[in-house]
Amino acid sequence: MRIVLSHQSSVPIYEQIKEQIKAAVLSGELPEGELLPSLRQLARDLKVSVITTTRAYNDLELEGFVQTVPGKGCYVKKVDNTLMRSHYVKETKDALSTALRQGKLAGLTSSDLHELLDELEEESHE
Repeated sequence: MRIVLSHQSSVPIYEQIKEQIKAAVLSGELPEGELLPSLRQLARDLKVSVITTTRAYNDLELEGFVQTVPGKGCYVKKVDNTLMRSHYVKETKDALSTALRQGKLAGLTSSDLHELLDELEEESHE
């Protein structure tokens, strides 16, 4: 598992870690039962504080992606991909609905919004 952090991003570091681990779980890169690096090891590898990795792992556990076994570590849980996908589709629709309303207030056309979405998609690959 490779995690790439951007310290220039407005997204908090713990959130970047969490989202990349979630993506790896959903894509199957991290299979059910896989042991994740320890909090301290991940913090060392990423050059961040243990508090940051703890927050990411705690959030992942609350969202049902991992399970912590005291004294053993943090393991990937079985994830219902259909349920997760529908959850993310709903979140995406909600976010796009908000963006559409704000875009209309700013006088943006549908074409302008498509261009903005294309720009954001390009930036996400950098």
